[in-house]
Amino acid sequence: MFRFPRRSDDALHDISDLRNSSVETQSIVVLDFGAQYSQLIARRVRELNVFSVVLPCNAKIEEIRKHSPVGIILSGGPSSVYDKDAPVANSRVFGLGIPVLGICYGLQFMVHTLGGKVRAAKHREYGHAQVDLLEESELFHDLPRNLEVWMSHGDEALELPTGFKLLAKSPSAVAAIENSTRQLYAVQFHPEVHHTKFGKDILRNFVLNICKAEPTWTPHHFVDATIASIRKQVGSGRAICALSGGVDSAVAATLVDRALRDGEKSRLTSIFVNNGVLRKNEFEKVQQNLRDKLGLHVVAVDATERFLSKLAGVRDPEKKRKLIGNEFIKVFEEEAHRIEKEEGEVEWLVQGTLYPDVIESVSVRGPSQVIKSHHNVGGLPEKMKLKLIEPLRDLFKDEVRKIGRDMEMPEEILQRQPFPGPGLAVRILGEVTPERLAILRECDDIVVNEIKKAELYTKIWQSFAVLLPVMSVGVMGDQRTYAYTCAIRAVHSEDGMTADWVPLPHEVLKTISSRIVNEVHGVNRVVYDVTSKPPGTIEWE
Repeated sequence: MFRFPRRSDDALHDISDLRNSSVETQSIVVLDFGAQYSQLIARRVRELNVFSVVLPCNAKIEEIRKHSPVGIILSGGPSSVYDKDAPVANSRVFGLGIPVLGICYGLQFMVHTLGGKVRAAKHREYGHAQVDLLEESELFHDLPRNLEVWMSHGDEALELPTGFKLLAKSPSAVAAIENSTRQLYAVQFHPEVHHTKFGKDILRNFVLNICKAEPTWTPHHFVDATIASIRKQVGSGRAICALSGGVDSAVAATLVDRALRDGEKSRLTSIFVNNGVLRKNEFEKVQQNLRDKLGLHVVAVDATERFLSKLAGVRDPEKKRKLIGNEFIKVFEEEAHRIEKEEGEVEWLVQGTLYPDVIESVSVRGPSQVIKSHHNVGGLPEKMKLKLIEPLRDLFKDEVRKIGRDMEMPEEILQRQPFPGPGLAVRILGEVTPERLAILRECDDIVVNEIKKAELYTKIWQSFAVLLPVMSVGVMGDQRTYAYTCAIRAVHSEDGMTADWVPLPHEVLKTISSRIVNEVHGVNRVVYDVTSKPPGTIEWE
């Protein structure tokens, strides 16, 4: 039976550590000093078909080396190097014999650590700026002498360390430096954001030309490498997969199913749990899709009453997430016991955790803060009987879809908009009750159908309804009503880390509003959310 009790933070890295250490033979390591753009740097590197990983700035040298880096990028950050609690990296990163690129705070940290001087700038730079290149450099190979860049700094390099030369200047500050002998480079601006016109070219020069990275990290490579690592780790063992019906868990299940399939039979059992907070008819639809279109061995468990009893009276969103996370694990472990009796021991639990889930749930990146606990990361119990397989843990949503296409999964599944693991529980503000769930299901169904009818579903990252704990007076059929308010949310995003609200066409909003107030008993007011992320999050809770 379950002989492997272990802490969830240990289990979280079982598969990802193996993959990075034994399968990925090279990477670019991004050391995060608390920047909002750290994950974007990693994305830009991956767009060059080179694997990248974000580590806390204070990661040990052994941890950095484990990822076989051919280059290191120091991210920006909100601190000043002379602050008492300024984030720092081990100074040995500059002596590993591999190229280092500092960005913004990364430039200032490089200068400060290696003997130069940094001071508060007389003229701070935020936003668009012009940079003049003064010297030839491999970093700016084949680029114009004048660049339009994006600045965001209040400090500047005053004196450069010995051996460094000035490559570029803005009107107010040092913009780029290098010590080519030691392969140390730094820029004061942000090449990773699209506001820097030739930013991708600068990163390409660093990654491919200076670091000599091989552009071999492709969806096909990821699939083959991940399947091989799962086979090695799991051996002849059995696994269960926590299926939600969404893109992430469907791709994760398909990957692991291929790794654990012996001819017609698979050692993976996918479990789809009705947690009582699914959308209208979702329990039936998801089962059909996963069995018929993906060929997965799916066990469906209706645990509606169990989850809703736990959520009764709970209003705090963090508590909701953690309760749901804990109850999920209990259901999966019970199912594992049942499967063990029929087919043999189960040691592993597969989840479709993505990189944004990790970033927002756990402060793994030095000075970064926890935003909210995702039920499958921060919501996991301290003690788990099952060990975790999280093959997508290092990926963003669009990368997961590319992986799915490489495995020839149906577009109907891959194009499904994200749906939170805690489901409608985090789209009902306040207490989750059967009455409120019934109201929100109908509102959500109208939103999704009208968005699809307008042919906008695959063009929008996420679109949904939220039920607010706000009652207001209305008039229907010449009678006074006192009913709930429904909020509509639609956003564009690249990976879920940032998002812009979508200006839905007037006619679409008009139809959605009209249908909700006319068809959904209990709602008499519809509002539209025009908040981007940041400052808001995509989900309301």
